[in-house]
Amino acid sequence: MSTLKWVRGVNGTLGWVAPQLVASKMRLAFMTPRTFAPSDWELPLLGKSERITLRFGLSALRWGQGPTVLLMHGWEGRPTQFANLITALVDAGYTVVALDGPAHGRSPGREANVVLFARAMLEAAAELPPLQAVIGHSMGGASAMLAVQLGLRTETLVTIGAPARILGVLRGFARMVKLPPKARSAFIRQVEQDVGMRAATLDVAHYQLDMPGLIVHAEDDRYVSAKESQLIHEAWFDSRLLRLEEGGHHRVMADPRVIDGVLSLLAGRSLQARQSA
Repeated sequence: MSTLKWVRGVNGTLGWVAPQLVASKMRLAFMTPRTFAPSDWELPLLGKSERITLRFGLSALRWGQGPTVLLMHGWEGRPTQFANLITALVDAGYTVVALDGPAHGRSPGREANVVLFARAMLEAAAELPPLQAVIGHSMGGASAMLAVQLGLRTETLVTIGAPARILGVLRGFARMVKLPPKARSAFIRQVEQDVGMRAATLDVAHYQLDMPGLIVHAEDDRYVSAKESQLIHEAWFDSRLLRLEEGGHHRVMADPRVIDGVLSLLAGRSLQARQSA
């Protein structure tokens, strides 16, 4: 019997009689990331990186010299998953700083969530030069949009495979682990208490995004529906939506069209800055 099937069976029974207990266990599972080793194709770029430590022990990798671009990986992700994009940015003359999110890689913590990721980006930005771009994948993209609401300043913003609504993510997890209604409600409330924000407010429809941006999503993404990208685009006036037929949730980061889109966004913003100087 698979672990997920066993969890669903337990939740489907115990969740009716002890919803708070089951919700607590699922909250812990939801907040605790697993660690995965980098793939072989990530190792060459990892070997070229400089490991830096920012405030509160936040760990990051750095490459290149020039205007700064900040990257944030997704849930259970790694900085070097952006390898192709990082190489292109460095070749184009940028400094790339890619964070290990809280409870990921060498950054401290045992649990993580979208708010902790967003706050980590704010802490990192406080120690870095002005940001030319912030690029986030999946939960890193959702965190980047939230970080802007919390005061993060950047010239441009890019999301790749990001969800538009955190409440939808919570409900999706609750469905996946088969939580009964009372346990599902308790799970969402416990997550909200832990992060210190109502899940319904963590929705791009309530955000103010006033910088130029690029929204990337693959139609065959099995983890985050491509419909989320349309919601982000509708809420973000100065954004371009790049929808690709293939690329899944992770391979899309290496697509040449995505890399070209990011470089074009940065180049356009740099030209505009020079013309207005």
